[in-house]
Amino acid sequence: MPEFTEYAPGTPCWVDVTSPELDRTISFYVELFGWEFEQDSRPEAGGYAMFSKDGKLVAGATPPQQEGMPSSWATYLATDDVDATVGRIREAGGSLLLEPLDVFADGRMAVAQDPTGAAFSIWQAGEHHGAQLANEPGSLAWNECQTNDAETAAAFYCAVFGYEVEAVPMGQGEPYRVLKLGEKSVAGIFELNDELRGAPASWATVFAVADADEAVARAQELGGTVLVPPLDIPDVGRFAALQDPVGAVFQVLADPAS
Repeated sequence: MPEFTEYAPGTPCWVDVTSPELDRTISFYVELFGWEFEQDSRPEAGGYAMFSKDGKLVAGATPPQQEGMPSSWATYLATDDVDATVGRIREAGGSLLLEPLDVFADGRMAVAQDPTGAAFSIWQAGEHHGAQLANEPGSLAWNECQTNDAETAAAFYCAVFGYEVEAVPMGQGEPYRVLKLGEKSVAGIFELNDELRGAPASWATVFAVADADEAVARAQELGGTVLVPPLDIPDVGRFAALQDPVGAVFQVLADPAS
């Protein structure tokens, strides 16, 4: 399995979960995905933990920066220049939730919100480039913006990161929008359907698994909740949506060939 050492600007490069019960969250994902973890011992790091799979970094976990913040997964989009990207975010109608800051020698980041309300982070690599393993069981498989206004979201992200959009029909509803850098599909935009319309916009984190049904059963054993039972998506794979015991929502996807 190849190791990822760099990410093109606009590519999801990292995910981390914020949790007010960090030990409980870490235990859940270690048991579910077979991850190892190591917490940063520097006092300024605030207990940030790095998850790894087979010795390669896959995700992070952090306590909340403010009291009362719910547990959630965050998507980081790669950039060569955080400050320039922040300028484009503002020009395109987005806003900042966290101004640019340096994270030790690891990199430089900011947290933003698109015009539809979905929060995302941007990451300029220093010593930390992002996930070293992806698209393998127990690692990041996909990220998508789930929103009530896919057209506005797509226009925003294209303006900021230079994506091209491929529209994939989805029955009677809005098409699924695939964000592409050249020929490479890097992320998606999903318009919330009637059942979910009105829910807050967010970026979803999807992890690859060998068997979606087994992953769902194991998550339930560990105290997780099933939000969407396993279902087959043509040409994509077998998918399910889950919530961990502390409240963070994530998704799992088994490749149709597995």
